[in-house]
Amino acid sequence: MTDRREFLQLSAAAMAAAALPFSTHAAETSGTGWYDKPMRWAQLTLVEDDPGKYDPQFWIDYFKRTHSDATCLSAGGCVAYYPTKVPFHHRSRFLGDRDSFGELVAGCRTLGMNVIARTDPHAAHQDVHDAHPDWIAVDAQGRRRKHWADPELWVTCALGPYNFEFMTEVTREIVSLYKVDGIFSNRWSGSGMCFCEHCQANFRTFSGLDLPRTSNPQDRSRRQYIVWHQQRLFELWRLWDGEIKKINPAASYIANAGGGALSGLDMKTIGELAPTLFADRQARRGVMPPWSNGKNGKEYTATMGRKAIGGIFSMGVEEPYRWKDSVQHSEEIRLWAVDGIAHNLRPWFTKFNGKVVDARWMKAVEDIYVWHWRNERYLRNEQSLARVAMVYSQQTASYYGGDRAQARVEDHALGFYHALVQARIPFDMVHDHLLDAAHVGRYRALILPNIAALSEAQCRQLRDFVDSGGSIVATHETSLYDEWGVRRADFGLASVFGASLAGKLDADVHNSYLNIDKDSSGRFHPLVHGLEDAGRIINGVQWLHTRPAQAGYASPLTLLPSFPDLPMESVYPRVAHTDVPGVYAREEGRGRAVYFPFDIDRTFWEVLSPDHGLLLRNAVRWACNEDQPLVVEGKGVLDVSLWMQKDSIAAHLVNLTNPMMMKGPVQEVIPSPPQKVRIQVPAGRRVRKVSLLVSDTPARADISGQTVTLELASVDLHEVIALDLD
Repeated sequence: MTDRREFLQLSAAAMAAAALPFSTHAAETSGTGWYDKPMRWAQLTLVEDDPGKYDPQFWIDYFKRTHSDATCLSAGGCVAYYPTKVPFHHRSRFLGDRDSFGELVAGCRTLGMNVIARTDPHAAHQDVHDAHPDWIAVDAQGRRRKHWADPELWVTCALGPYNFEFMTEVTREIVSLYKVDGIFSNRWSGSGMCFCEHCQANFRTFSGLDLPRTSNPQDRSRRQYIVWHQQRLFELWRLWDGEIKKINPAASYIANAGGGALSGLDMKTIGELAPTLFADRQARRGVMPPWSNGKNGKEYTATMGRKAIGGIFSMGVEEPYRWKDSVQHSEEIRLWAVDGIAHNLRPWFTKFNGKVVDARWMKAVEDIYVWHWRNERYLRNEQSLARVAMVYSQQTASYYGGDRAQARVEDHALGFYHALVQARIPFDMVHDHLLDAAHVGRYRALILPNIAALSEAQCRQLRDFVDSGGSIVATHETSLYDEWGVRRADFGLASVFGASLAGKLDADVHNSYLNIDKDSSGRFHPLVHGLEDAGRIINGVQWLHTRPAQAGYASPLTLLPSFPDLPMESVYPRVAHTDVPGVYAREEGRGRAVYFPFDIDRTFWEVLSPDHGLLLRNAVRWACNEDQPLVVEGKGVLDVSLWMQKDSIAAHLVNLTNPMMMKGPVQEVIPSPPQKVRIQVPAGRRVRKVSLLVSDTPARADISGQTVTLELASVDLHEVIALDLD
């Protein structure tokens, strides 16, 4: 392993620019401008043969019917849809003497819509390659890269003069000619690692090293590449934003960027740079639950705060086979969109190809948008009322997870997320660079799903959180590594966990179990409520050997070590019982702490054992030690959230009770059984009216003090309980 001192060789300036641990930023945007005004976005992504073959008025009329108040329209980059004068900016071969982009902009302006221009700089034509071969991306073998999908095109380098010079000029031209409200760039950050002459020289200047040939984040060159790559992209972002503002001070560069732990650009810096942001997660693919769109909203809200965020959704099938002209079932479209709306995403539909081949999606989107328009004031969220938050960590993904970040980091988060959805606990997400009291002080409990890489400063913030009365629930290797992914001798949060490292990690545990134990008084801990008659339950797959800090600690779960699983005659435990803790649950300071030394959340995501889901739910409830502000009781699976607006509260219930919940598409909505709902209203606010915004039926609610209780006969796909406040 590289000596720890080498980590300190990164300059403070580089760390600040890349928003790595300990960096600080002042807010870089002033005022809200126009960015908070739009509530419903429409995107039309043209294809090269659209000019002269599609009807722009058709789309203007559709934007009007859907009450879309902002739009993103194809302008330039790979293909220009206006009469560009920038050399090598490829005009659509079908454009003729038209100005397709200008026509659409003019039509949208008549509707009072905000307009941003879409550019796509990731590919270039043969003339660019011939005149500027240094603008083209190069692979590790030194070959310039042909486009993987269109052999007539070349892949451009995102970090060199193609973007910094050529696309800067394109950006200036578009903003000068059309006075758009912003530029939104797709695939602007590159298409994989580039080994062109500019990247080699720039990286060597930055680090004194050659570009890495390994994905191991503990390799010195790879580690510094991660820093440099972010720094370079944020430099490009600031360049484009500055050039736009010179022409139109009210406009901005709006990158297609951001996301959760696996996102390549630091979300804290993005939250400070971006006046608004859009989650480009257009539909489900593979084995993906519909709550994934709500997760997008929570991740973006974590660093964007009160700034407006949108959720981009498409009508097509989003599998890797790229059926871009496809149309999904309308119920699947609705489900993905409303789960995003329930978690603070303003809807943004995107349509590829200006010529409508299959129109079945149009009514579904129109219905969503018309409903959204009618109930807009209940959807302008100002604050989540959740008391629980899950931490996500890009530094853990980058420096601990590396190329295995999906399994080592994200799968833990997905498992805990699914358990919370099943438990119907409203919760937010928090970025690990925002663990200060100003950002987490309003939460009762923080969840740390294998947040392995934490700095001393971050650990101190978490200890302060617990000392001040907050609680944490942590799993597996949380805090065992520093912010650079270097393993510590013990947990950074050992004093909070009441546990210390006692040995190695068993990474492939078979046929191991956890005994359900009573305490010294003969009672079961609330953590194992519902498992009292189980005796024992399955263990996880990865077990970290730990020991309690306090002698004689009695855990409600204890390890039953692995024993043979073949031949069948040998399948019996060699040790009936141990005192090795399977969980640590303790009072700490004014708060509580729960720590699982095994991968309970990751294993739950893999095998979906109800016992693991129950343990995770119990852990959060015990840690909170208070009633949730939104309680929904009944059968089925519902994704819930609770938001406050200026003069109202909105409780969202999204019905996921469907055999296609974990693998879409949904083809029909199956109404839920009856649900009983209890909402806690903040002190000092009085409810004057209760409404059901989706079913549009009278709400028979009981209002007693600060508590509103009502029963719903059923939830179709989505219900919003709106409380108007005095």
